[in-house]
Amino acid sequence: MKVFAFLVSLALFLGGLALFGYAFTFSEDLHTIGFFGGIVAVSLSLMIPFHLLERLD
Repeated sequence: MKVFAFLVSLALFLGGLALFGYAFTFSEDLHTIGFFGGIVAVSLSLMIPFHLLERLD
């Protein structure tokens, strides 16, 4: 179970970083949404190991 949570966290973290990088290649209207999506993805990727995994032990 911890390996699956790690893989999900890693995918969210890397996806969030990719959204940070590509946010300003989107159209004018989507700059903010793309960058905010990266912030949310990285935040979720850090929330999983810090808050949820200690309850799964």
